[in-house]
Amino acid sequence: MTDPAAPIEETNEAATKAAVFCAAERLFALHGFQNVSVRDITAEAGVNLASVNYHFGSKDALLFEIFRRRTAELNRERARMLHEANDRHGGKPPVREILEALFAPPLRWGSANGDRRISVQFIIRSRSEGTEEMREALTNDVSHLARFADALIAARPDLPRETVYWRLHFCLGMVHNNRFAEFDRLHVLSAGVTRESDTEGLLKRMLDFAEAGFVA
Repeated sequence: MTDPAAPIEETNEAATKAAVFCAAERLFALHGFQNVSVRDITAEAGVNLASVNYHFGSKDALLFEIFRRRTAELNRERARMLHEANDRHGGKPPVREILEALFAPPLRWGSANGDRRISVQFIIRSRSEGTEEMREALTNDVSHLARFADALIAARPDLPRETVYWRLHFCLGMVHNNRFAEFDRLHVLSAGVTRESDTEGLLKRMLDFAEAGFVA
């Protein structure tokens, strides 16, 4: 006989797991991975101290689950934009639209009025503060980048493949350097002329620069 309380218990457990996930993502993004304890997470989530280990296994496992889920979501959005560009251009989109699919999702996630800003801050921290498992994934899981490399090679068949890979690498550097502290420094350097809050304007500037590098 089915226990009528089982669905309620499963719902409560799912809610607890989601609360831990969201609290951890926010705290890690704002304060850094080493500065947040399991106790901090459970207090923020309003759940039992044992919830992290029960639902995720450990603090490091929780970190990796957040990293895995958010990077997968970001890369799915990039893949969708690239697929749409392929459809528009019969499988051979121009360089600018390939780069837009690469640049736009993280920039729009990081918009000051966007609801994914915390996720971007978490991913940024992952690159410098991540666990060994996260660093290994960042180094070796390049399947999401391979589709962009292939598209760029098809868009610029006249370039040596090595050149395409290097230029893609430089473009990724532009994405990874768009950290909030770097914007603050640029704002000081430019005496207030630059405005990173204009996400679409920033995207256009990045595309203008990167496209010029690929068509040179």
